[in-house]
Amino acid sequence: MKAYKELEKLAKNFERLPGVGKKTALRYTHAILEKYSLNDVEQFASELVNIKKNISKCKVCGLTTFNNICDVCEDHTKDRSKILVVKDSKDAMIIDATNAYNGVYHVLGALISIVDGVGPNDINLETLEERVKNNKVDEVILAIPFTPNGETTALFIEKVLAEYNVKTTRIGYGLPAFGDIQYIDELTLIRALENKR
Repeated sequence: MKAYKELEKLAKNFERLPGVGKKTALRYTHAILEKYSLNDVEQFASELVNIKKNISKCKVCGLTTFNNICDVCEDHTKDRSKILVVKDSKDAMIIDATNAYNGVYHVLGALISIVDGVGPNDINLETLEERVKNNKVDEVILAIPFTPNGETTALFIEKVLAEYNVKTTRIGYGLPAFGDIQYIDELTLIRALENKR
């Protein structure tokens, strides 16, 4: 069936998304076919192209942004003496939504993982070191997952920053072992930020 082959092509694109298997991808494909108007599909496609063309990484911290410098880095009301280090922009957005933190962020982009071939040179660490070295930073807060890769990354960052006069802390209380920030509720995040060690 020619139509089915065309639907499968679209489904394969959905399968590339995290957490989407073959059945879910086919459900998404059929939902678009049956429930979206041509106008809806064109708008959806336009929005996908727009974010891919226009969103990049902030030159300072690595957050996703429409400009060279993100809104957080340009916000002069933020406490620049504190840098909260996260794995990716999603984690920073989730933490920022709690309004429990008023400092700036730093996005690593990945965690060190020997198995996956991700080493210290593959994460956004050099710019973090530059920020600590060249600015008045009092504290670097590590808000990365409590997983083996997260622990390896945290220990490496602590070692790199040890030569600078900066306090390195970790958020901790309230976050479960092997938990990921994007799945934690807001109250738990607030408590974790308040009780960093």
